[in-house]
Amino acid sequence: MPLLDLTPDELLSTTRAVRKRLDLSRPVSDEVLEECVRLAVQAPTSTNTQNWHFVVVTDEAKRAALAELYLRSWIPYNGGRPPGESADETGSSHLAAHLHEVPAHVIPCITGRPEGLAPADLAWFYGSIIQAGWSFQLAARARGLGSVWTTHHLDYEREAADVLGIPFAEVTQIALIPVAYTVGTDFKPARRNPLETVLHWQTW
Repeated sequence: MPLLDLTPDELLSTTRAVRKRLDLSRPVSDEVLEECVRLAVQAPTSTNTQNWHFVVVTDEAKRAALAELYLRSWIPYNGGRPPGESADETGSSHLAAHLHEVPAHVIPCITGRPEGLAPADLAWFYGSIIQAGWSFQLAARARGLGSVWTTHHLDYEREAADVLGIPFAEVTQIALIPVAYTVGTDFKPARRNPLETVLHWQTW
């Protein structure tokens, strides 16, 4: 799979949360997704536990089931309105309406459950898999794929576990990452707050 001509800085600054510019008509090969996961698991992991898992879902019926759970959570988030009711469709609304059509859903997971963990333990628990998930998204961007880190389906994590055969009591789902080729690859750095408002030297 040819890589986009991006410097490391360009890759880091242009890997956007892609919702509306996902190409729903173009399939994504298993080989490309596997390449991205292979790179993802090179990410740092707390005490080298490597207790992560990636569930890649391309089956149409399972994607539809996950999308239904996502929509069930998204509609209350949207004030009880289903996607498409507003004339000015947001990226969030577009994704909610079309998630079932996105050719691949990637579910990053980690062994264990967060319930009852102390703050420091929660940090390592989520920190390991989130770093790997972001590495997956960077690898996808380098290959012309778009993605977005979503969590709505986690309101129904147990039901999603049933759909995917994930042992709920032993494994925690962290996100649902829709993955597709993008319509164009010309993403730019996002607007962010000035650095001086977030950067602190020596003290707050």
